[in-house]
Amino acid sequence: MISKVIEFSVANRGLVVVIVLALVLIGVWALRNIPLDAIPDLSDPQVIIYTEWPGRSPDLVEAQITYPIVSSMLAAPHVSAVRGLSDYGFSYVTVIFDEGTDIYWGRSRVLEYMSKITGKLPAGVSPALGPDATGVGWAFEYALVDKSGKHTPWELRSFNDWYMRYWLSSVPGVAEVAPVGGFAKQYQVNVEPTKLLAYNIPLNKVIDVIRNSNNEVGGRVVEFTGKEYAVRGRGYIASLKDIEDLPVGSDGKGTPILVKNVARVEFGPDMRRGIAEFNGEGEVTGGIVVVRFGQNVMDVIARLKAKLGEVRPSFPEGVEVVTTYDRSDLIQRSIDNLRRTLIEELIIVSIVILIFLWHVPSAIIPVITIPVAVLLSFIPMYGSGVTSNIMSLGGIAIAIGAMVDAAIVVVEQTHKKLEYWEAHG
Repeated sequence: MISKVIEFSVANRGLVVVIVLALVLIGVWALRNIPLDAIPDLSDPQVIIYTEWPGRSPDLVEAQITYPIVSSMLAAPHVSAVRGLSDYGFSYVTVIFDEGTDIYWGRSRVLEYMSKITGKLPAGVSPALGPDATGVGWAFEYALVDKSGKHTPWELRSFNDWYMRYWLSSVPGVAEVAPVGGFAKQYQVNVEPTKLLAYNIPLNKVIDVIRNSNNEVGGRVVEFTGKEYAVRGRGYIASLKDIEDLPVGSDGKGTPILVKNVARVEFGPDMRRGIAEFNGEGEVTGGIVVVRFGQNVMDVIARLKAKLGEVRPSFPEGVEVVTTYDRSDLIQRSIDNLRRTLIEELIIVSIVILIFLWHVPSAIIPVITIPVAVLLSFIPMYGSGVTSNIMSLGGIAIAIGAMVDAAIVVVEQTHKKLEYWEAHG
């Protein structure tokens, strides 16, 4: 078989050259378009269902939320495993699909089966799907550092939640920007039980008044001098004073009892279970950028850096953004390692052939064939969806060593055959 291939190639050299050039062009295209990453994604296709139910114990969350979702997802097609986790106030359900399942097909199936159990969950509970990413999507981190000391941790967190996160979420290829650190700002009403008892006002009434007052209502229109004016009631709470002045009852003599008479209203932080600290310099707020499944991580990080450069003038005075984790550096080092290995092998093989055979055309052969073989290896990688990462590039680097040995053996054997033919006619 090999002899026939060699005979065909010798008889049709022009056709072989054209085919090789075409494959080289396809290999170059695959090299430029193959997703670049540092870590191989070996995870199964999975979809995470996250559900919040504040204030409930783990056993209640397990019985009312986790168990119904898990039992429903077991019937979904191509599901290999379903794992549930119940904690204080929230539930995680991970649906793992068979290998090779398209992740977006799996997400649509999960939504389909979730629609069947929506009415079986507690009132007000709304499950949500996690980002369309995998465990290796964590590719970039940043921190907002205030070296001027003018901004409090919750001011930095508010800027991060309401501006920074949305700026970076708009970058193509980003699945999620998860904020970390700082304080989530809250309007807090600290009720004094003795005053409620003195005024004979139940706690539920205070809660209902605040909840119902933070709303707007619309009416119809009023026609006046040939014009129509829309009528609406503006009731959204905009300050602490708006909450303090809400009436929760009366003393029986026509004097209203306000929230500030029975409670202390102030800004405060949400309960948290961790902090973000930067280089021992103190607490900061920041974010974790998760890259969408199947994206070119190198390109997404480049777009993130460009976006940070665009929005930097809009930062509060004294606030700087610092990159705390950037996977593109590891990706670039893996690419440089392959490039250096390829150049070293080509130089060594050429020198070895020149020393032992002292034949320049023979030394040029591996310089051409080895890079061509490396380019061709990217075609099946691109076709099978394998990213260019440490493992795949390391495999190519190891294969270069085998190709080097083969090139030396083939060239040396060819010279031996030529010498034999010259000696024996």
